[in-house]
Amino acid sequence: MFDNVRADVATTLDEIREAGLFKPERVIGSPQSAAVTVTAGGRPGEVLNFCANNYLGLADHPEVLAAAKDALDRWGYGMASVRFICGTQDVHKELEDRLSAFLGQEDTILYSSCFDANGGVFETLLDDRDAVISDALNHASIIDGIRLSKARRHRYANRDLADLEKQLQDTQDARRRLIVTDGVFSMDGYVAPLREICDLADRYDAMVMVDDSHAVGFVGPGGRGTPELHGVMDRVDIITGTLGKALGGASGGYVAARREIVALLRQRSRPYLFSNSLAPVIAAASLKVLDLVEESNELRERLAANTALFRTKMTEAGFEILPGDHPIAPVMIGDAAEAGRLAELLLERGVYVIGFSYPVVPHGQARIRVQLSAAHSTEDVERAVAAFVDARAALEG
Repeated sequence: MFDNVRADVATTLDEIREAGLFKPERVIGSPQSAAVTVTAGGRPGEVLNFCANNYLGLADHPEVLAAAKDALDRWGYGMASVRFICGTQDVHKELEDRLSAFLGQEDTILYSSCFDANGGVFETLLDDRDAVISDALNHASIIDGIRLSKARRHRYANRDLADLEKQLQDTQDARRRLIVTDGVFSMDGYVAPLREICDLADRYDAMVMVDDSHAVGFVGPGGRGTPELHGVMDRVDIITGTLGKALGGASGGYVAARREIVALLRQRSRPYLFSNSLAPVIAAASLKVLDLVEESNELRERLAANTALFRTKMTEAGFEILPGDHPIAPVMIGDAAEAGRLAELLLERGVYVIGFSYPVVPHGQARIRVQLSAAHSTEDVERAVAAFVDARAALEG
């Protein structure tokens, strides 16, 4: 049968390449860090890494690695089971309790990823009597999760409070209404206006859900994310997030929410019920990550300084960067093929970044999404800016 399909698939792949949208995978032969060693898919050798979500530089932190090694001896490699059969260990419950306390929520449930967490919420809580109102730029996992539910689906323009209020007015006949937004929009680095969203939710009797994957660990005075930043930790009903970015960079996700919501997810959420338990080594290492995040502001302050330096230097050099102070710093290019070529030129100059184009971002809005880390030194940041300037000259010449 596939012989009949092969030619069509090959044609589609050719079209992707010709449009400059093909996404090659570069292979690294070293731990995730401020610098990595590329072994395939690009210029071989050590390069500065400005494209990982390793915001706090904890992916290879010695204390996190030590906690992971100890956990292998104590808890084993994997559970070979789902949670409700025989896949729950003390370390899973301890991490859920710690996340609940850290995020100011009543309970937490762990998932294999935040994609699964977002995939498991909507179908469990909502049916055809209900409505979900989603920001237009929400993550793909939220979009897919909403599709799994039978709830009425409404979108509002990105961070547009007037449009959100209109959707709330148009759905007043629904049994339940859930407003869902990213805390930080990963392609732009923009922060959702959570205080105003919560005000509208109170006025129209709706619940609020935030995917805070690109904020928890480093946004807010204590690193508790966008609800802390906006002073609404007690007003957000559901927080989803990942352990795979600032909180260690491995894998795993969670839903932190009202106690009754988490209890229902344990009974009905399909990605939770039918997926293996989070590896105990990840749970144990994540506990150490939370220790580090709560003990000191040093990593958050270093990340903020690196972000401010990069944004300032790049603006002075004439690059267009979307405004903000988040460590996601999108360098706007426009043309997809040009963004891809610029990324290649930067790799040749020892800076590893990725060009983002359709369908990840809209047509005509291709960009290099630079991601700063606390692991970068001042010299690393300045070297990256110099590489951008040189690569731009090569591209234009």
